[in-house]
Amino acid sequence: MSSLAMKTNPERRSSGNLLRFLRSCVSSPLNVLLTAALLALAFVALLWLVRWAVVDAVWSGTSGKDCAGHDGACWIFLRARAQALFFGGYPAAERWRVVAAIALIGAVALALRFTHRQLLRLGPLVALLAASSVAVAVLIHGGVGSLPAVPTNRWGGAMLTIVIAAWTIATALPLGLLLALVRRSELPAISLVAGAFIDLMRSLPLVGILFLMIVMFPLFVPPGVETDKLMRVLVAFTLFNAANFAEVFRGGLQAVPPGQIEAGGSLGLPKWHVTSLIVVPQAIAIAVPGLVNLCIAVIKETTIVLIVGLVDFVGVLQSGMSDPDWLMAPSVRTTAYAFAAAVFWAICFALSRYSRSLERSSRR
Repeated sequence: MSSLAMKTNPERRSSGNLLRFLRSCVSSPLNVLLTAALLALAFVALLWLVRWAVVDAVWSGTSGKDCAGHDGACWIFLRARAQALFFGGYPAAERWRVVAAIALIGAVALALRFTHRQLLRLGPLVALLAASSVAVAVLIHGGVGSLPAVPTNRWGGAMLTIVIAAWTIATALPLGLLLALVRRSELPAISLVAGAFIDLMRSLPLVGILFLMIVMFPLFVPPGVETDKLMRVLVAFTLFNAANFAEVFRGGLQAVPPGQIEAGGSLGLPKWHVTSLIVVPQAIAIAVPGLVNLCIAVIKETTIVLIVGLVDFVGVLQSGMSDPDWLMAPSVRTTAYAFAAAVFWAICFALSRYSRSLERSSRR
């Protein structure tokens, strides 16, 4: 098989990589022993997992009494908390709006995947993220037209986790790109202000920013003015992550060859057109791995909202574990945290694979 054929055919390249990996596992006596030990360890771990999750698990019952004395998973706990896990206290009659909003977020992700060439341009990218954010907000919060308003104190569970993560990504991405462009400005005052903001946000922990927004911010507003707690959390997440996104974008902007900018100028394009049509698309394509890495970090950071009284996905599990009906079963805690770990792993793994597909599309 020629090297040219392997480069042009992804399936042959992947099969060639697999064969090389298998040969490396038995290339020496030490590799054979290590491979056998790892396979044996994986087999033992798989047997233990099957026994814990299936054989010794409790599948029927209504309370912690049914799980007491069992070493296996207590799946009835998750079944009893299923509605709260996904929707929190959202009204049952309006939960179709949450499903529609999540479907819209998935559609936007598919749009970014299959129309990446058009969305690498600055205008369409910002327009798509802004329009989708407004649409999701209208669907979930309501208060527009025939949609009744649902206060944010009734939001919770996985829905709240998705809302915080999606809002942060949709708002911090364009703001981070804008900050990166401003920091590279030829005007020293503007560049200095942007750089100071980015360095300040990156030097503060997210917990500290949340504390300022939740505790300190109400002290600086006029008496009688109330702001929604969730909105303050969303602003804190946006500001903190926009600074991180800005540094990733700045790395992508600096990686664009200067010849590209000179070529655009030689064609008579204004500087703004050179930036938006030539520099920014290439910078976004270069920065995709770092951007997706930060998006994964954003999803994991959402659990920190527990400290400000918002009950997200993990918060629902913890509140359920503290219920007296489930305290008598030690396996409830293990089951809850194992389930949370599996959910977060699935989301982060899907995002990493999505990032790989974006990278391949960008290279083509």
